[in-house]
Amino acid sequence: MRRCNLRRAIILAAGLAVASLSVTAAWAQAGSSADKKTLRVVPHADLSGLDPTVSSATITAGHSYMVYDTLFALDANMAPQPQMVESFTLSPDKLIYRFTLRDGLMFHDGQAVTADDCVASIKRWAVNDGTGQLMAKVLKEYRTVDQKAFEIVLNEPFGLML
Repeated sequence: MRRCNLRRAIILAAGLAVASLSVTAAWAQAGSSADKKTLRVVPHADLSGLDPTVSSATITAGHSYMVYDTLFALDANMAPQPQMVESFTLSPDKLIYRFTLRDGLMFHDGQAVTADDCVASIKRWAVNDGTGQLMAKVLKEYRTVDQKAFEIVLNEPFGLML
């Protein structure tokens, strides 16, 4: 029994020594880097997919928030703030949300992002996401107003919309 505990202690000590050497080497390399504007990240897992609407992997969600724009993003206080949206209005009865997109939004190929693109993305998201499924239960319709504006019309108020 003692031999087993000793073996575990030796393995643990060796593992800790290797880990601390690795961390020390990484800090030394980061400290001597001439490029202070580059952030190097080692994620907790390999990225297995790029589509956050079909993957529940945390790594995919994290990657998506760093790479893709969203209509709204959460600030440091977890309050939604417009990102792709220039402005939005809410009807007094809290049933009609109108979103107007910022100028200059483009896809990777240079094509403009339109209100139709946003509606299509929201519909696609709502099928797989829990919050989207809740929203779908109170959804009346999506309406495209013009190239830069769209509305989400509800049957009853939905506090998680933004």
